[in-house]
This record gives sequence, structure tokens and C-alpha cells, in this order.
Amino acid sequence: MTPRWAAAERRRLAAWGLPDRAAKPLRVWLNPAHGPALTALPFDLVWATTWEDEANAFLSPLLGLPPLPYIAWSDPHARQDGGVFWKTPDVVAWARGRPFAWVDDEITDADRTWVQAHHPGPALLHHVDPRIGLTSADFARLTDWASLLAG
Repeated sequence: MTPRWAAAERRRLAAWGLPDRAAKPLRVWLNPAHGPALTALPFDLVWATTWEDEANAFLSPLLGLPPLPYIAWSDPHARQDGGVFWKTPDVVAWARGRPFAWVDDEITDADRTWVQAHHPGPALLHHVDPRIGLTSADFARLTDWASLLAG
């Protein structure tokens, strides 16, 4: 668990009146081959993870990625109506009308509907099964979508 996450866990326990204890680490499965596959995509890569800037310290080196820009979440505890994922409005705000592809394991049709209503540009919201991770089919889908945009 990153230092920021461990500190947040301790604050949460204190707020709930629970005893301080070591935070249970989050298991993250990474495939080093994904770094080159991601950089080969015709996109400007941006971290859209709750790790924020810590993704550059803890994940990028393991994947062989350079430091990437990241989305700083306005309120990670915000509740959205209609089943919209709390990240969705911030991802759209980051895009500022530009085309974007977003890959996440929590994307649903509610997010796609919300993006269609609030984002003027093209957007691909691509769900990835967290039990499997990115596959060659996911990379093909992203590449195909970028090719469609390029015309």
C-alpha cells in the first residue's frame, strides 16, 4: 500500500473510532509487457487511477513507462446519481472536449450515458475485467477506435 493510502486508512479508522492497525495491502497484478503495449497505442497516456501521482512512483517503473500526467480527483468520495462512477465527471473535465479513451474496471453503461450527455467529443469507455486485466483484444479495440477517429 502506498504511503498516502496507508495514511488515509489510518485517518478513516480514527474517524470511525476503530483501533489503529496495519492497513491491508492492495494486491496489484501487473504485466510488464503492458508498458510497451501502452506506449505503442496512438494516445497521450494519462493515469486515471486513485493512485494519482503515486502511480508514477510505484507503477510506471514496473511497467517501463515514463512519468505520466495524472488526473487529480476532486472528491474521491463523491456520490453520483444514477449509478455513475465517481471518476466519470473528472475524466470528462480532464478531456475538455477532446476525444479520449478511458479503460477502467468499474465503467458501466451509466457512465457511457453520462459521458454522451456531458462530453461534446468522441469518447470510448472500455471496461476491463479486473480478474483478467488487459488482453490483446483490449489493445486491438483501443487501436481500432483510434484508427476510426483518424479516418
